[in-house]
Amino acid sequence: MLEKIQGGIIGVAVGDALGVPVEFKSREYLKANPIRDLIGYGSWNQPPGTWSDDTSLTLCLLEGLIEDFDIENIGSLFVKWYKEGYWGAHNKVFDIGGSTRYALDRIFKGESAKFSGSLFEEENGNGSLMRTLPLIYFLKDIKEINELYKVIKDVSSITHAHFRSCFSCFVYCVLGIRMLQGDSKNVAYKNMQSDVERLVASNSFNAKELKLFDRILRNNIWEYKEEEIQSSGYVLDALEASLWCLYTSNSYEEAVLKAVNLGRDTDTTGAITGGLAGLYYGFESIPEVWKFRIARYDDIESLILKFKIKLEKNENNNSI
Repeated sequence: MLEKIQGGIIGVAVGDALGVPVEFKSREYLKANPIRDLIGYGSWNQPPGTWSDDTSLTLCLLEGLIEDFDIENIGSLFVKWYKEGYWGAHNKVFDIGGSTRYALDRIFKGESAKFSGSLFEEENGNGSLMRTLPLIYFLKDIKEINELYKVIKDVSSITHAHFRSCFSCFVYCVLGIRMLQGDSKNVAYKNMQSDVERLVASNSFNAKELKLFDRILRNNIWEYKEEEIQSSGYVLDALEASLWCLYTSNSYEEAVLKAVNLGRDTDTTGAITGGLAGLYYGFESIPEVWKFRIARYDDIESLILKFKIKLEKNENNNSI
């Protein structure tokens, strides 16, 4: 299990760090100047190996899950990052999404983290999807599909409470759980579709919202052409792009480079793809010249070890 946790968490950080220097660059620019390695500076003027808010909030969530599960505590850790640079690559914040900023400001001013996230359709950025990976390990033994959805929804809703964002996180986590349980990529995908169908069958979700997920849930996302895949900061674009990159590649390295070179929201597409690719292919699949060069590598490894110990205690106590 340790190797799978390392693969996923370090996979997020590496994918993120690969994308940071070229965030906002167009696909056309990156076709002419493709990313092949960790570089520095560029869009944010940060040294090589610097990861962004994607990884910072992933690590805050990971830390929150080590303690007793508490939405308020997780929200407080997010605020600590936002206000103090806690779990920043260099102990500072250089990038934050608008919806995340507004939600964390609300928590900072005293609002409950359970009600801080935006419910507006216009605020469906990828800010909760990018950090959701730790829930895959934390929830892997939960059998009841509605219980699984509730926890994922509650964590997403700290910043992004609209159904579209919560449901995107659920799709991503369920696929990751299937991979963690040993399914091959294609079997995991089919089982994810079945799991989601079970959830939908037992709830009265908005049919128009569900239809937006047809390319993933009714079809095979890898059958679409690259020009049909968007890589913006919109949550559905990010989910589709990350799954497309994972399923049209055969290694961690190929998946994350494909993700970053799609352009636009490069760090987040890289992070979301990198999480599942690292989980699936394992820690050893991540090139050493990348993983050992990321900022605060030793700190991340220490946190991962604490998380593994927590999961083992949960298994012994049969609890989350």
